[in-house]
Amino acid sequence: MKKTLIILLIVIIFVGAGLVVYEKFLKEPVSTTETEALEENGKNAEDQKEVEESLAEKQIKIYKGTDRPIAVMIDNVGDALPQAGLNDAYMVYEIMVEGGQTRLMALFKGADLSLIGPVRSSRHYFLDYAMENDSIYVHYGWSPNAKSDISKYNINNINGLVTGNGIFWRTNEKKAPHNAVISTENILKAAKQYGYETKSEKESVLNYVADEVTLEEGQDAETITIPYSTSYAVTYKYDEKTKRYKRSTKKSVQKDWKTGEEITTKNIIITFAKNSDLNDGSSKGRQDLENVGTLDGYYITNGKAIKIKCDKKSRKDKTIYKDLEGNEIEVNDGNTFIQICPIKADVKIMNDE
Repeated sequence: MKKTLIILLIVIIFVGAGLVVYEKFLKEPVSTTETEALEENGKNAEDQKEVEESLAEKQIKIYKGTDRPIAVMIDNVGDALPQAGLNDAYMVYEIMVEGGQTRLMALFKGADLSLIGPVRSSRHYFLDYAMENDSIYVHYGWSPNAKSDISKYNINNINGLVTGNGIFWRTNEKKAPHNAVISTENILKAAKQYGYETKSEKESVLNYVADEVTLEEGQDAETITIPYSTSYAVTYKYDEKTKRYKRSTKKSVQKDWKTGEEITTKNIIITFAKNSDLNDGSSKGRQDLENVGTLDGYYITNGKAIKIKCDKKSRKDKTIYKDLEGNEIEVNDGNTFIQICPIKADVKIMNDE
């Protein structure tokens, strides 16, 4: 009997000790230090995943895909503002037209947009950049020189003056001629009707890279003002938080017609090219542009600017943008505004401090 009591007592002691261990090590919350370590490991795993996803995204950017670019002529006078689609364009060219104003050519690739515009007429020197990007060229009307060159160079184009079946339409939100618009769906529909190729293996004009380009040796470029004429200028302001530039014209920040979002860009390329009145007998002040050869310019990104050379061997050849040592510049992954401005334009590139 005594022996039995001793065994029972030993069992009770072991069970009690086991309960203490359970309470201490199994039920007790993990210490703060251990919790922080677990959270940090989880955070590191999430950060690594985000880095991998970011790199993957950079490798499949739409401008490196095989969809053929679409180049759309965009109205840029006061009555046309705001415009639709500029934030979705991977590249936008801005060049002088008559009356001291400019016109834009926005390039899209793999985009699905229900509204782009207002769409305006072609000018012949924009064709040079449509050709070097191997794009389907979309416009509403044309100057005599543009009409002739579209035929001469056999440019795949979609013209609102001759394209039927409701490809373009006019909106009641703006007054004619600043209210013609189009969608990417309709562009591709028209391209199919005309038998145009909608895929392209041609490499991008710009040398995009995944690693961030900082231009550490460049000059500070937080505010950029580009006067095209005495009546028109465009300004960009750098946002340190987003590392993008906000675009302003007519003394106001430009916004998207459909979304209301501010128009921004990651990269700005400035090219100085001589423009002059075109002697076409129209007395409308249409312009000519001397853009073939080696032109001076700037590449601007991440709050910095460097001087560059812009080499274009012919109207159809791709422009090669080089640093002053002759190396093709690396361009940050993101959209780009290419400002082809008068050769004597008093461009200001400033530090806000």
